[in-house]
Amino acid sequence: MSALFKQITICGVGLIGGSLALAARQHHLAEKIVGLGRSEANLKIARDRGMLDLATRDPIAAAHGAELVMLATPIRLMPVTLRAMREALPHNAIVTDAGSVKQWVIDHLEPELGAGMALVGAHPIAGKETTGAAAADPALFVDQRVIITPSARSTPAAIEKIEMLWRRVGARVSRMAPDLHDLILSRASHLPQIVASTLAAALNNAQIGSEPAAAYGAGGLRDTTRLAASSADMWLDILVTNREAILGAAAEFRAVLDEFGSAIDNRDEVRMRAILEQGRAMRAKLP
Repeated sequence: MSALFKQITICGVGLIGGSLALAARQHHLAEKIVGLGRSEANLKIARDRGMLDLATRDPIAAAHGAELVMLATPIRLMPVTLRAMREALPHNAIVTDAGSVKQWVIDHLEPELGAGMALVGAHPIAGKETTGAAAADPALFVDQRVIITPSARSTPAAIEKIEMLWRRVGARVSRMAPDLHDLILSRASHLPQIVASTLAAALNNAQIGSEPAAAYGAGGLRDTTRLAASSADMWLDILVTNREAILGAAAEFRAVLDEFGSAIDNRDEVRMRAILEQGRAMRAKLP
């Protein structure tokens, strides 16, 4: 099968960007794969794993010949990175991203595009709490959902190529409006991170007498706080750029938590059971 792109430049060769580079190599999606990064140590890992034809910290060098630019940096670095590359990019380059927030990304990337460039927002809903090129996995996206969020600067041809890219690495592709995406992901992804991190922070120094409470946690505590191991830099950007939707999600969670607390305080076993059963029902729906 022929390559989709002559050159893909991946900005941010971490878990997502590195996994895409490995998958693109495996499925022959590009004739050349270039990686732009900030850390020479991480770029060396990417080179050693064979995921890149060129690894560089220079945005101009990374931009030359890039038919597709994949922005897999922290969200607030995306417009800065594109701005640094723009003068050296081909006039008809396609720009896409892998961010967990879409409306902010589109609003801040569109002004950085050259006149002939297209932007196709994308969010691969796949990942692990580990980071960096060492964690990259070419099978990361297999059977995982990727949401495409077209906008004013998305052309039909560019959308088709980005959707094909994700399908050829094994993902399940769908389309959604950017603002709807952000509302849904604030509940399905961003709120779980807040809950996990808040719980872990609350237990970090919790002691009963001389005993650290968390030391007595088993599988349940490990599972519930797994997301707390995620990158703080990445999540700070998500929290700031999807603020309003996340505040709404947090308010909904707080209301249920308060209701649970009130039921416990009033020894209302009927209500306690109802909330526990609602939780069991939601958990049973997860694939």
